[in-house]
Amino acid sequence: MAEPAAVAIYGIKACDTMKKARAWLDANGVAYVFHDYKVEGIAADRLAAWADKAGWEVLLNRSGTTFRKLPEADRVDIDRDRALTLMAAQPSMIKRPVLDVDGELLVGFKPDAYAKAFAAA
Repeated sequence: MAEPAAVAIYGIKACDTMKKARAWLDANGVAYVFHDYKVEGIAADRLAAWADKAGWEVLLNRSGTTFRKLPEADRVDIDRDRALTLMAAQPSMIKRPVLDVDGELLVGFKPDAYAKAFAAA
């Protein structure tokens, strides 16, 4: 019998999307560890690895209030390095949740993607 995949979900406890994602995982019997950015922060090397795997454009939550409250000068001409600096300084700017399923990343909560990721488990 294969070992179950290591599953970690990253985000902010009070976020509504996080609550939906965690409820989905719970309802589907998926064991996971929860990493709260507000409490634990996020390591720069992990953030860089995510950007390499998923793309910094996918990770940067441009629609959130934290990003929208930035001065206009900070919101234009963003490149990978600038995005990583912003997200490391204010993890609320990371799109939520980031679900790491044995090294594969799902960014944002999409029930169909979650179902597909765990169908083989």
